[in-house]
Amino acid sequence: MTSSVVCVDANLVVLLLSRGTFALRIRELWNQWLELNYTIVAPTLIYYELSNALHRSAVAGQIAPEEADQVLAEAMNLNIRLYGDAELHQEALSLARSLRLSASYDAHYLALAQRLECNFWTADRRLYNSVQAALPWVNFVFNNS
Repeated sequence: MTSSVVCVDANLVVLLLSRGTFALRIRELWNQWLELNYTIVAPTLIYYELSNALHRSAVAGQIAPEEADQVLAEAMNLNIRLYGDAELHQEALSLARSLRLSASYDAHYLALAQRLECNFWTADRRLYNSVQAALPWVNFVFNNS
């Protein structure tokens, strides 16, 4: 799919805002999208997943609660266009079923990218490996790096 729109998932955004070694590759890609004036999209689910991941990291002592608050605020300022209509849930359920996914969360991102005819980018290798053969517009951020 070719488009000036790109769909991203929570895994990618968490790593984008992290201080880890993987952040550099994702920041380069993100900056390239911004330079090309891409519209970055996600289902509203993304902020639920982000806040949960940050909470779990804080509870595990991997980050301070204040850092979790700061990262969530940064994520909410990334200007990601959100989608959360009833049809998206129905499309996600159908995709999850047809792709035999164990949960429908990830299917929301896939359904949105499919609807908008855009590429989907993830940092979730498990998701990528399970759907890439059926959905060639799904991209793993660490391929070719």
